[in-house]
Amino acid sequence: MRVLALDFDGVLCDSAREAFVVALRTYRRVLSRELAGDERDEALFRAFVELIPLGNRAEDYAIALAAIERGRALADQAAYDAFRGELDPAALRAFHKQFYRERAAWLEADPEDWHAHMRAYPGVCELLRRRAGDAALAIATAKDRRSVRELLARYGIADLFPEQAVLDKETAVSKREHISQIAGRTGAPASEITFVDDKVNHLEDVAPSGARCVLATWGYNGPREQKIAKDKGFLICDLNNFEARVFSHRPASPANEE
Repeated sequence: MRVLALDFDGVLCDSAREAFVVALRTYRRVLSRELAGDERDEALFRAFVELIPLGNRAEDYAIALAAIERGRALADQAAYDAFRGELDPAALRAFHKQFYRERAAWLEADPEDWHAHMRAYPGVCELLRRRAGDAALAIATAKDRRSVRELLARYGIADLFPEQAVLDKETAVSKREHISQIAGRTGAPASEITFVDDKVNHLEDVAPSGARCVLATWGYNGPREQKIAKDKGFLICDLNNFEARVFSHRPASPANEE
């Protein structure tokens, strides 16, 4: 492994609560004020988090909230994709743009409160600092660059990720393209890149590139996604075994998950 490429939300940053708050504010401003519940509604939050693994970008938060509002059960990726096809693409684009305005407004108005909703997962930053000499580090994220740089600085690890190593939502739409660009920027073939994400659909997208794919179980996934990951032979890690498994140079195979 020459490069360790990390998703941001759900791998480095526990951002589910922040995404929920920003998404709910945006949804009510852009799409509908009929959705019951508020930012402190735990049942609504849990339903939102349950659907996060099926999406990819900010507009997918609108899809999740629309499904909740309409009482649509989305049991798998096919059901999710079909429901997305029923929604107005222009409305989703408007949601995407407003989502980042809402986030920026929150950060501007109350940066401490925003940062309190965006803490790093315990131990991850220390692990990256400890292992920084063992692989080049990169970020492949659908998040905006400003937020990523702000949080990396707050976590004390901004120096581990030079500018060219942070690939955000404007760099590419898909994680496969992110990995392709990381390979081009580092000179490492995809076979020497390990990609870590909490969403199994991102791993499925990247796998044909030849990169080693790792599911981070401390992020936004559950038994449904972990079973798919195991069946596809992806390496599955929690925070207790991540360092040993990812840096052990063992091949990624179901046998390694036991």
